[in-house]
Amino acid sequence: MEKNVSIQQLTEEKEIQKKGAICLQNCTYSIVHEVAMTMGMHIVKPEGSWDLWWCTTPMDFKKAKTLKKYQKTNHFLGMSEICRKDSLARNLNTMSNSFRDDYNFYPMTWYLPSDYIKFQTYVNQHKSATYILKPTTGSRGTGIYITKSPKKINQYEQMICQLYISKPLLLDGYKFDMRVYTLIASCDPLKIYVYNDGLVRLATEPYVTPTHDNVNDRFMHLTNYSVNKCNKMYIDNELFGSKRRITALADWLHSEGYDVKKIWNEIDDVIIKTMILAYPFVNRSYQSCFSGHKYTPPCFEILGFDILLDENCKPYLLEVNHSPDFHTDTSTDKIVKRELLIDTFRLLQLNKTLKKFVSGEDKWKIQQQTIKADKNV
Repeated sequence: MEKNVSIQQLTEEKEIQKKGAICLQNCTYSIVHEVAMTMGMHIVKPEGSWDLWWCTTPMDFKKAKTLKKYQKTNHFLGMSEICRKDSLARNLNTMSNSFRDDYNFYPMTWYLPSDYIKFQTYVNQHKSATYILKPTTGSRGTGIYITKSPKKINQYEQMICQLYISKPLLLDGYKFDMRVYTLIASCDPLKIYVYNDGLVRLATEPYVTPTHDNVNDRFMHLTNYSVNKCNKMYIDNELFGSKRRITALADWLHSEGYDVKKIWNEIDDVIIKTMILAYPFVNRSYQSCFSGHKYTPPCFEILGFDILLDENCKPYLLEVNHSPDFHTDTSTDKIVKRELLIDTFRLLQLNKTLKKFVSGEDKWKIQQQTIKADKNV
């Protein structure tokens, strides 16, 4: 039976072919779906013809090598060297040993159990210090605890132990940190963009210097949203709540007389120096997988740098997230993350396809090779 196709259907099919196609099979965030549609992209299944593979966790080395020259993915291989807490600690400590003045932007850190003897040496010399312990691969505040009793720490458990910054800058009397979004636009050459907005996450109990009596108050000492949203004191308000925008923080800092430009220059410095740690590993994987991808960078990545300011506004790196949370539980989340994604899509032109151009180039090369071969016969 002959199939009748209307002019409207043909027009729609041609329009679809002009759009970039995105596969979101392994992406759990609705905001990414929404932005992709807003940018005019066509959402396809894994077996379809896609231009962009957006996933929550990085694809493996084997799959990465199968990317066609017009395809992209939103993760680099090798970024775990700064996104795993244990790897970040090891790399920062290594650089600090050689460049102490340049790599002094993170709290003193020990990787247990291997650094336990060094840790005990420090403890013996600093009797009143406070420490924060984190699982090596944990997230959302799970398994984190604070102690002033280092003898109670299990020396055989795999943990990251850090000197606790006991005098943080306070916002309205609360401890806070910043989620600074950073786009790694390409690896060869390395291009880094720091987003001019982000999230400020506040604790939900007024801050008091740690004591043996209050170290277990997670709502005072931890700024993780996943922890503090469970507190009845959590406030959902963009201007005065427990989660705010970095632009609002910048306005407050300026009103309090702080040098906002200096603070951001120092944060940029932290991000660049941290990326230097990852670059050899990322570039090695990149060259192994994508040496023939010259038309468009096959990888990009949005990282979440968690930064804490001390009472003197010195920025400290707490950790780096390779899959920062894109859930939109609050209005602040929705605004910041939507604008971040739209700006990323526009900057990298993710909604456009190079499929026809690359295919045409490859065909032209094949034709040229055929002509040369014929001439040599």
